[in-house]
Amino acid sequence: MRHLILKSTVAVIVLLGLFCGSQASDSPPVRERVRALIVERIQGAAASSEVLCRNEFLCGSTLVPRFYRTRKFNPAWIDEAGISIQATALLEMIRAAHLEGLTADEYHLAGIESLITEIRKTGDWQRDAHALADLDLLLTDSFLIYASHLLAGRVDPETIHSKWLAYTRKADLVELLQIALLTKSIGVTLKELRPAHEGYGMMRNALKRYRDIASRGGWHAIPDGPILQRGDVSFRVVMIRRRLTMMGDLTKTRQKLTPVFDDTLDRAVRRYQKRHGLKVDGIVGAKTLAQLNMPLTDRIRALEINLERWRWLPHHLGDRYINVNVAGFNLEVIEGDDAVISMRVVVGTNYRRTPLFTSRMTSLVINPYWNIPPTLVEEDIYPLVQKNPQYLAAQKIRIFSDWSEGAPEVDSTRVDWSRLHKGTFYYKLRQDPGPHNALGRLKFLFPNKFAVYLHDTPHRQLFKRNKRGFSSGCIRVEKPIALAVYVLNRDAEWTRARIESAVNSGQRYVVRLPEAIPVHVLYWTAWVDRDGMVHFRDDIYGRDRLLDAALREKPSSRIRP
Repeated sequence: MRHLILKSTVAVIVLLGLFCGSQASDSPPVRERVRALIVERIQGAAASSEVLCRNEFLCGSTLVPRFYRTRKFNPAWIDEAGISIQATALLEMIRAAHLEGLTADEYHLAGIESLITEIRKTGDWQRDAHALADLDLLLTDSFLIYASHLLAGRVDPETIHSKWLAYTRKADLVELLQIALLTKSIGVTLKELRPAHEGYGMMRNALKRYRDIASRGGWHAIPDGPILQRGDVSFRVVMIRRRLTMMGDLTKTRQKLTPVFDDTLDRAVRRYQKRHGLKVDGIVGAKTLAQLNMPLTDRIRALEINLERWRWLPHHLGDRYINVNVAGFNLEVIEGDDAVISMRVVVGTNYRRTPLFTSRMTSLVINPYWNIPPTLVEEDIYPLVQKNPQYLAAQKIRIFSDWSEGAPEVDSTRVDWSRLHKGTFYYKLRQDPGPHNALGRLKFLFPNKFAVYLHDTPHRQLFKRNKRGFSSGCIRVEKPIALAVYVLNRDAEWTRARIESAVNSGQRYVVRLPEAIPVHVLYWTAWVDRDGMVHFRDDIYGRDRLLDAALREKPSSRIRP
């Protein structure tokens, strides 16, 4: 896509003029009849702003007319020999839409194939101008819809998630199609619209593998029973061996499947547990068995759903960037193609979900204050003060008259807490830096409308949990010093020793990063690691369910880009 879009628009217009002019003057009679019918269909639909073809609405109702006007309404997919090679190339791509986790029928596949069959039955393609006009319109719309979905996703995330700030890749699809037809590169153009990220390609491969497993009969449920661990003997062990071999956690061998739970199986179970966010203990208990018995159709659907999420991302994530996976409770610092730092994170509860967006980290604060949001004061702090009037003093929380700069401090004993009602508490509560501070010793800032940031925490014990949804929306990081050292590693003054000294001093410092670093706060319930192994996680916020429903709905009557 990149080398096509970057062609000069002027050159494209000149080429189109030459192309369309020569086609109009040299066209055989059937092309003229098809052209006249296309004019009739498009101009006849102008009043309703909807183009209908063979009882199918064209989703590109705004783009299809513009496309044909730029080419003086000449057909795009019909040449002197009949249906063009580019039409065949487009059909091949549409038939393979399932490899992207998309559905071919959404791109008029049945209607197109029916028209082709109808035209071929006549034995003389030049006789049926009406069918050819319908075919041309459907093929054009098919390309525009499919290109739109590959480019920016089948679903607009902001329509189903109120706290999902999406980045939409855009392109002039009409110009893109014109260039692709002129350069006879329909297939190449569509392939280049896919996300270029390595993770997308690996997930496509994983989807194919899981579908291949399904085509061979899939897998059967492993019966319930007592826990199984190293040293146990059971017929169920044989079933677990088969399942883990199928998944790639256990290497295939020529040895007879044994019912003995040996060291090799123990290591394979641990690999499986790690991939699924379970406690890694080598024991097949209720939770591990439940994951093993997850229906294959659910796993395939999870891959399709997360392929869609890849299509929502910017084309370039950054030469180095921070990637937070909310559903995976994990943060990675990516440099080039490698994860140079990885750590656990604590994210928002289901009630106070961490929003999803892209921003750029610009600064960090050493020994930060915590300005407590009014919502948390009303819902969390006030009940604690009611139980213990000394709570604020014990937590080093001070009260100020309002949120203005330099507002005077207020004696907490003079605050009329009985006046506290939702939306009426105008005081500012601020927690001083120190060991009790909820933000810990470091806060990492990346401007966003949600006022979300990364920060340290005094509650280190939470990182030992497998599921870590405990915050009020911000993201607590397991290794704040390591992250600070990395984001400041291009500033020679801020060495690890100086950062640690500043932290230990207790003084507040605001440090600007020498170079802003992209931060992507995302939601992956399935992803593929460097070894090609798929990791699955629970849908902690129910976003998979909403996206699954949206993907099953009929496509919008308008193309987003």
